Amino acid sequence: MSDDTEGFVEGLVALGYRVERGPEAGAGDGSPGGGSVGGGEVWTVEGRPEGPARGEAEVFCRDGATTARFLPALVAAGHGLFHFDASPQMRRRPLGPLTRALRELGVNLTHEGEEGHHPLTVRANGIKGGRITLDAGLSSQFLTALLLVGPLTAEGLEITVTDLVSVPYVEITLAMMRGFGVEVRREGETFHVPPQAYRATEYTIEPDASTASYPLAAAALTGNTITVPGLGSGALQGDVRFAEVLSRMGASVDMSHDSVTVTGTGRLHGLTVNMRDISDTVPTLAAIAPFADGPVRIEDVYNTRVKECDRLEACAENLRRLGVPVAVGRDWIEITPARPRAAEIACHGDHRIAMSFSVTGLRTPGITLDEPGCVKKTFPGFHEALAGLREEWGIGVV
Repeated sequence: MSDDTEGFVEGLVALGYRVERGPEAGAGDGSPGGGSVGGGEVWTVEGRPEGPARGEAEVFCRDGATTARFLPALVAAGHGLFHFDASPQMRRRPLGPLTRALRELGVNLTHEGEEGHHPLTVRANGIKGGRITLDAGLSSQFLTALLLVGPLTAEGLEITVTDLVSVPYVEITLAMMRGFGVEVRREGETFHVPPQAYRATEYTIEPDASTASYPLAAAALTGNTITVPGLGSGALQGDVRFAEVLSRMGASVDMSHDSVTVTGTGRLHGLTVNMRDISDTVPTLAAIAPFADGPVRIEDVYNTRVKECDRLEACAENLRRLGVPVAVGRDWIEITPARPRAAEIACHGDHRIAMSFSVTGLRTPGITLDEPGCVKKTFPGFHEALAGLREEWGIGVV
């Protein structure tokens, strides 16, 4: 549970969908997940193939990009008047490729402020369907939003993608849709989505692989061992491949079908790595790069500039604050190893910047954060969890 999760549920409820939270599955009976933090809880969402129950609603998307991008597409398949707005941070993030595609499909959609950004109004009257071309080079979420709504259209969708980042997230979408009874056919860069009803099902959600990058990096950095259950070679999420990056750097990595264990070996090697498909873990790697034995160069990650903040510049700024030499280009960053010094980290309201450089602090006394609370977006208990690792590993509090 996090601010993003709560915001999405709040949006669904505002639109008239029924969402219920139940007790943890197997709590107290010894079954897997029983009593685990955030694990095993059962949620029930009542679907509506005809769209939102309410004919008029206002949704505030907070900082959540999934809320801000998926729900406008969802309501377009229904009927009514729907207003969306978001936090200043989310207002800055792009929406244009998605809303242009929806307009191509005949959706009556108006940006109330800057074109291609929140706030917006959707005057929904269903979606007939058809062929569209989409640029998903800034975010795979534009494609996911259209894939998810495709089965709710009258004739289905044929989506041709001209550019695409974070491909593993699209694979997650296709696998999830398959789990709910809809088979999307892909031919090259074109996705064919049938106008086929979803079926109700039970669906197990994997642990968050992006969040797992922090304890995995912490173990590699400090010479300790960590195991993350529920994530392994069978995981749908591409960010589990961050463990492979740590392996290339010299950490010992043991990955089974449903778990991953990382042990630090005392050395981290420099490397050049393309992180286009696992770009949410770019700050994690940048934060441990100063401790490598050679330069760390991260390439093909322009889309990190349009996340919660410009992450390439935020990483470069904070590394320089720590006294670490860094060069940055349009879609790359290169870090030259140097012992970091104490400094205040400028989080820019970005949960991933805050969590990543907290890991740096495991080997650098005196690192502080200017906005520690921004981790609530995806991991409200992060600081307590990191403190728990410090205690378990015998690392002094700084």
